[in-house]
Amino acid sequence: MAPLRKFLARTAAVALLAIVASACGGDSTETGADADVGAGDAAAGADTTTGPAPTEAATTAAATEAPEPTDEGATAAATDDATAADGEPLTVYSGRNEELVGPLLDEFTAATGIGVEIRYGDTAELAATILEEGESSPADVYFAQDAGALGALRAEGRLTELAPEQLDRVEDRFQATDGTWVGVSGRARTIVYNTAEVTDEELPNSVLELTDDTYAGRVGWAPTNGSFQAFVTAMRAELGDDETATWVEGMVANDVSVYENNTAIVEAVGRGEIAFGLVNHYYLYRFLDEDPSFPAANGFLPGGDVGALVNVAGAGVLTTTDQPEEAEAFIAYLLSDESQEYFSTKTFEYPLVTGIPADDRLPALGEIETPDLDLSDLDDLQGTLELLRESGALT
Repeated sequence: MAPLRKFLARTAAVALLAIVASACGGDSTETGADADVGAGDAAAGADTTTGPAPTEAATTAAATEAPEPTDEGATAAATDDATAADGEPLTVYSGRNEELVGPLLDEFTAATGIGVEIRYGDTAELAATILEEGESSPADVYFAQDAGALGALRAEGRLTELAPEQLDRVEDRFQATDGTWVGVSGRARTIVYNTAEVTDEELPNSVLELTDDTYAGRVGWAPTNGSFQAFVTAMRAELGDDETATWVEGMVANDVSVYENNTAIVEAVGRGEIAFGLVNHYYLYRFLDEDPSFPAANGFLPGGDVGALVNVAGAGVLTTTDQPEEAEAFIAYLLSDESQEYFSTKTFEYPLVTGIPADDRLPALGEIETPDLDLSDLDDLQGTLELLRESGALT
């Protein structure tokens, strides 16, 4: 089709968890980043939680998979009016919510003439669905908010290798080693802190230091949140289960405050309810856009600390697709300059294509010293949930 060939030519020129989906409270950028919030986080400005949630309530949320209404956890399907030239729309399973990516997908159709039928849902649930559907899955593309879920499909041989011209646009650390998925936006783990109560000297050099007496009763986390669970999975990969369990137990013993999601944590930090919070970086900037005097800042940990993990939202093409050319065009559009600028300016995520600037309040992505991990390896959510339960973070 002429529009498709034109778009691909232009783009080239500018060059799981099936078993555990029901156990986790949602996906990982959290449902907030979509607004992108991760598992259980709300879209920007939609979350109204204002205080710490009891551990029991948090655990219940995880067990019942109750995502917030505006999250990526929504399960409604949306169909574009436009269709591909041959009359068959491209089927996309999206773990990113409609509020965030709907406008972007409309622009994709306008640019390429390819219609899109979208099934929105929780990232982990959609990965499980694809595995359960097997060879009969109608999905052409899987658009995930979490690299671990992409890694789960990769491990089962459900993703096909992407075109080199797409992979070449993104650093190796933000794509599968075998080229079967590619990150399209980045989300850094940070420690958000209250600037009226905390001095630079009080910021830890490692997330592991938060079990010290200095931080007793001053830190908040969201153990049912998908992005937090991905972070703990990374800690397990980096440090091993024993050291990770010791850290989680130490946090619980240090009277960590439990919240439903990242938005609630940032709100609590701003109120002075807690001094520090474990969150993804972009939540803070939504608050600062509404109120530039909001008394909080992000601390980015040095030295390749696991607390400086940069996870990605990414996409891959299913091996069962009968529209490989159109599916590749979809990936190409997510990596286009226009889409990368969208992620930078609308969600405050990191664009992953070289040359597209992030929000100027953020450190450059290359300046963040991330742990040396293969993001595809963050696929053992079941083990993480078991560890969190056994360590007292979930009951």
